[in-house]
Amino acid sequence: MLYTNLKHLESIADHNKAINENENVMVICGRMGPMCIPVYGIAEELEAEYKHVNFYDMEFDNPISDVIRILPEVRGFTGIPFTIFYKNGKVVKATSSILTKDQVKSILNKEFYVSVSA
Repeated sequence: MLYTNLKHLESIADHNKAINENENVMVICGRMGPMCIPVYGIAEELEAEYKHVNFYDMEFDNPISDVIRILPEVRGFTGIPFTIFYKNGKVVKATSSILTKDQVKSILNKEFYVSVSA
């Protein structure tokens, strides 16, 4: 298990339930290493601001992460974490390696835009 404050995906069933029962999902698939820990921290910070997004982590070295590692969108990725953004069960964006808070917010705003009526 990863030592984050995010919800953990510990089985393929957990993964499938998360992406099929939630409209907007961000999954960070990584390790407790220097490229991954900052991305977990950013997701933890953004949970309060992006209440319409469900944030999860998944252990990269666990066999269940094959559900992420076999995605066509990650073919050719060489750095971790793999960060996958799902909308209505479909991958809308996938990134690899470290991300800044501004990069994550830019993706969330683009892919999971919520219109605010005045």
